[in-house]
Amino acid sequence: MRGSLGEKIGEGAYADVHAWAPGQVVKLFKPNIPPLLSWHEARMTQAAFAAGAPAPEMFGVMTLEGRFAMVLQLFDGPTLLQLSRSGALTHGQAGAILATLIRAVHKTVPPSDMLSLRDSMDAGLRHSGDRLPKHIATGILALIERLQPADGLCHGDLHPGNVIMTAEGPRLIDWMAMIRAPAALDLASTHFLLAEIAPQAADDPERPRAVNAALQSEYARLAGIPPAALRSAIDSYLPVAFVRALFGEAMHAHKERLIRRIEAALRAED
Repeated sequence: MRGSLGEKIGEGAYADVHAWAPGQVVKLFKPNIPPLLSWHEARMTQAAFAAGAPAPEMFGVMTLEGRFAMVLQLFDGPTLLQLSRSGALTHGQAGAILATLIRAVHKTVPPSDMLSLRDSMDAGLRHSGDRLPKHIATGILALIERLQPADGLCHGDLHPGNVIMTAEGPRLIDWMAMIRAPAALDLASTHFLLAEIAPQAADDPERPRAVNAALQSEYARLAGIPPAALRSAIDSYLPVAFVRALFGEAMHAHKERLIRRIEAALRAED
């Protein structure tokens, strides 16, 4: 893994991305990120690439400047977010790209040793401490058992900022939230991000909502599912998506609102 820390070419909530070597980047996790999370993303990225998902190849991990680092394949190109913001792609085109990409992920056979949605949520809730009330933890696990989720591969954090438009086609980065779960969970997570969170920061609040609507329409077409049935499945998994979102610090400002919505959804199931 010979290389040297070059210019910063990207930044997220958990890590900075720097040039490293020809065709490679280094993802340098921020000092406050628990090592368990960093190692988890490394394992998930490696597993996604090995399964044939549109993920970057991982060349190894190291400690760099006292921080956990992953050396990854460089995906060279603008993000889908940049292209949709600039008007280079219409909302419909951006949504169709997301739908085609995530449909390819969902058709990928998940690694056999990956935790199921039920087991993953149980582990996440146990490690969340007092971040979520006890009745939410109990209720969400019971909901998952009632839904009896089918196995499938989900990215878990699909949005235009995580899609790189390379010369070889669109590719996905940031596989930390990957999970073995039904497609509806992925689409529910994306619906929450694009229809509710992204509009709060977007220069045009209707853009992410329009991209999300186009994504769902095209996904329903590709999967041969009536749009109303797809939306019903998404709605069923929204409470699970809310809880998974609350595992991260980024959603702390939305905690009280999301807890009220989770409680309402769980009451409706009783």
